[in-house]
Amino acid sequence: MKTKEIDVAVIAGGASGLAAAISAAEGGGKTAIFEKGATTGGAANMGMGPLGVESRLQRIKQHSLTKDEAFDIFMNYTHWRVDARLVRAYIDKSADTIDWLEKMGVVFAEPASYFPGAQYTWHIVKPEGGEPGPMAAGTMIKKMTERAKQLGVEINLQTPVKKLIKQNNKITGLLAEDRSGDEIQIRAKAVIIATGGFGDNPEMVKKYTGYELGKDMHSFRIPGCNGDGVRMAWEAGAMSTEMHMELIHMIEGGGMTLAPDFSESLRQPHLIVNVLGERFMNEGLTGNSTYTGNAISIQKDKCAFAIFDEANKKYMEETGFDVISVVFNTTKVTDFDKKFKAAVESGCKAIFAAESIEELAKKTGITPKGLQDTIDEYNKFCANGKDEHFNKDRRYLRPVKTPKFYAAKFYPGAYGSLGGIKINYKAEVLNKSWEVMPGLYASGVDVCTIYGDSYVFVLPGNTMGFSINSGRIAGENASKYIKL
Repeated sequence: MKTKEIDVAVIAGGASGLAAAISAAEGGGKTAIFEKGATTGGAANMGMGPLGVESRLQRIKQHSLTKDEAFDIFMNYTHWRVDARLVRAYIDKSADTIDWLEKMGVVFAEPASYFPGAQYTWHIVKPEGGEPGPMAAGTMIKKMTERAKQLGVEINLQTPVKKLIKQNNKITGLLAEDRSGDEIQIRAKAVIIATGGFGDNPEMVKKYTGYELGKDMHSFRIPGCNGDGVRMAWEAGAMSTEMHMELIHMIEGGGMTLAPDFSESLRQPHLIVNVLGERFMNEGLTGNSTYTGNAISIQKDKCAFAIFDEANKKYMEETGFDVISVVFNTTKVTDFDKKFKAAVESGCKAIFAAESIEELAKKTGITPKGLQDTIDEYNKFCANGKDEHFNKDRRYLRPVKTPKFYAAKFYPGAYGSLGGIKINYKAEVLNKSWEVMPGLYASGVDVCTIYGDSYVFVLPGNTMGFSINSGRIAGENASKYIKL
């Protein structure tokens, strides 16, 4: 068997793993990354940017949110059911991390909010070519990878890790497999797990969160995120944690092939009903996808339908959207009918059009009487300018009465999984007795239990922010540990 000796071994080279490796190398440790994929970045290549509080860019734009205020918002949102020391360590480090990334050459657009009422904490990466948008963070990953190489970090691609090595109650290395299929034994003074969760593992998703991928959960499935790190940590004696999906709401099938402006036209604050035809939420809050995902997840069949009419369609084409997406930065829909037809022809089964409410109920499977009764009641609310059930903003109260009628079917979705490995605020992994496991650290979504049961979307950029910052914390503490 091949053997190699290093100071710090990092399992996986996503945003968190890169941050951990760079930090460990900056601390003087001989560091190597073992990534089973063919490139670095993982899920972060699809993202847009991390959270920062009290950053240089926020000060320039006079966004006054302080670290203390952000901490209070975070803890009140989660009802203090999360590790407050870990939350504090993450938020306090976040502004320095933005500076740290800028020194690598990462350029950020001005800090953004995600929806009305959210804080301006989202530091969206400005890509090397084009405007900020989905996958903009790929540029950040490129800069981080370059920085890691400058520091002498050895990046081993297509080199999956199979298990941790434990001797005398300490983690002393790992077993990996190289591109040729040969086993390698890595002797390391510290190991950092940063494997990106289990969002692409249907069995783990079902067992630990209750959802079935492709059935009642239509999430982003990043290849390779199948729980390797969580499994290895548990096998070595690590404590397990609560495990959730990072819940949002998504069109059935994910809607990834839909034109951005058409997709956004379906996600406006339209009337929303469940399969019984009943309203169940204030549709004005749909910009907070976590709230909407939560509400949908407790309905019959875990699904819901956004419904609007021809007049609303024309409003979106001529006047524009009520809620503007920062992700796609589109303000209105063009050629709705053409894009609707193209979506249907491409195989999208989640959108519907009908000449009557009765026909729409038949096509969608919604209970006909329930739907008609709800629309009659909703139209009265619109006429009176007051939603007597859920206090929907009167600006969004537009009746559903002009044929054609349209519907889009939504399910709970997720950016990925959360949790699995218990750590403390130093990113040290704990065993089942709440004791530190010497030599073992973990970061990113494998350990992300700081949201409780709902993603803290009011502070956007959180998951990428936590991944990078927890990676830095893990790398810095691992570099200290190896010098003891």
